[in-house]
Amino acid sequence: MRISIHAIGRMKQGPERELVARYLGRAQATGKQLALTGFEVAEAPESRAGSSAVRKTEEARALAAGIPDGSVLVALDEGGKSLGSAPFAALLARWRDDGRPAASFLIGGADGLDAGLSRQAELILSFSPLTWPHQLVRIMLAEQLYRATTILSSHPYHRE
Repeated sequence: MRISIHAIGRMKQGPERELVARYLGRAQATGKQLALTGFEVAEAPESRAGSSAVRKTEEARALAAGIPDGSVLVALDEGGKSLGSAPFAALLARWRDDGRPAASFLIGGADGLDAGLSRQAELILSFSPLTWPHQLVRIMLAEQLYRATTILSSHPYHRE
């Protein structure tokens, strides 16, 4: 199963981008033996529209354009469901075992995700009820994807 992160906004060069790349590189290496591949980030530009509703609609179109067919859609939103790391890993394994070709994680812009795109998601995932900057959400998601691969491969990175 191919894993991808689809995010609004371009992350500048620097420590945040390096952390995302480091965790996704580790996930890619560990995920190979688990039939989990890809671990890529697709960035879409922020909309410059004047209203929040129009910005979210335009950004949803940009995100949707890069989503592989048959993807499990996971929207990240502070109002979503919180999962522990082990249940998150088990969910990825279940989707993989069910023959799903891809899982696409969606991170919206400053105004959040368009409600129509969120409704298409099989899971709305929250890291906390707090609002996080998109750079930190990418880092946290990349780390959790890596952690999921270590849990599934019984690597000692994750401790309970």
